[in-house]
Amino acid sequence: MSCLLITRNLPPLVGGMERLNAHLWQALARRGPAWLCGPRGAAALVTPGRGTLEAPVRPLWRFLLATAWNALRLARRERPRTVIAGSGLVAPIAWASARLVGARCVAYLHGLDIVVDSAIYRALWLPLIRRCDLLLVNSSATAALARAAGIPAARIHVLHPGTELPASDRAGGAGARARSGLGAGPLLLSVGRLTKRKGLAEFVAGAFPRVLREHPEATLLVVGDEATDAAGRTGSGERARIEAAARAAGTLARVHFAGRVDEAELEHAYLAADVHVFPVLDLPGDVEGFGMVAIEAAARGLPTVAFASGGVVDAVASGRSGTLVVAGDQSALAQAVLDALAGRGAGDEASCRAWAAGFSWQCFEQRLEHLLDGDAAP
Repeated sequence: MSCLLITRNLPPLVGGMERLNAHLWQALARRGPAWLCGPRGAAALVTPGRGTLEAPVRPLWRFLLATAWNALRLARRERPRTVIAGSGLVAPIAWASARLVGARCVAYLHGLDIVVDSAIYRALWLPLIRRCDLLLVNSSATAALARAAGIPAARIHVLHPGTELPASDRAGGAGARARSGLGAGPLLLSVGRLTKRKGLAEFVAGAFPRVLREHPEATLLVVGDEATDAAGRTGSGERARIEAAARAAGTLARVHFAGRVDEAELEHAYLAADVHVFPVLDLPGDVEGFGMVAIEAAARGLPTVAFASGGVVDAVASGRSGTLVVAGDQSALAQAVLDALAGRGAGDEASCRAWAAGFSWQCFEQRLEHLLDGDAAP
């Protein structure tokens, strides 16, 4: 089953979508003949397939034009049976390439791929996304958005992103605390690009003060940086906004920004933390499609406290891998954090790991195989 994957979201870019597409590519390369159209630098960092053509990431218009040229050339030369778009951004390119050679067109959609606030996107991209033969979506929330956008339900199938399932290493976490000077107090962790949707500015002003009243030595460790690689650069200036909110609330001294870290440091951060906070907001034209970091935290035995927003409801099992509260209720979020620190109701290490096991990359690949072969339920 030969495939052509087209995506902007691959290493050397960093983020959850990039990890997802890297695993998607690896699965396709193992499955049979596979070709890739991706960002510049990807060929040296992903599992080899039959061939890779790259395009500069910036500016976005240049990436789209170069990738369209690359994809149409590859499709005409290699004649793959399936063409896959790694996101809605490149779905029109995948559709055109597939139609050129009579192949099946598949697109993997994230929440923002459907609700992005752009008249041009809605007018030009969504009609072609609706014409794809198979739509893979990252959560039940994204599936609902896809149906609301006029995509036939029969073409929509949920394919949750996956995670590694590492062995427990609490000693490594203790070492990370010592190296970073984080102390022995309760450690709250936030992981991800700094964007308004992540809700950190509201958290440090609304929920964190109450946590600090009961645990004055608590620290919020923020891992991640501005979303400068995102297609819309939606995160520019977000760190300053978080800092301003924390300063006004008197919590800035207990917020530690780690910035972008490597995989080893991220692993240690997960293991060092006591609770992962994920205060994602419901914003018009922006949505959290799934919440991979909640699954990654659970795989390390770390519970997540989060708002029940968007696809996060698929990623967190209340009482097993964390706690979900009503979106926007900072008081309830603070109480859930306090309960988790006290060992009440959020799930223990064993239950977190058991939940994450259902989202392993092996499960992802098996589900992908069934969907591409056409024998899986919606």
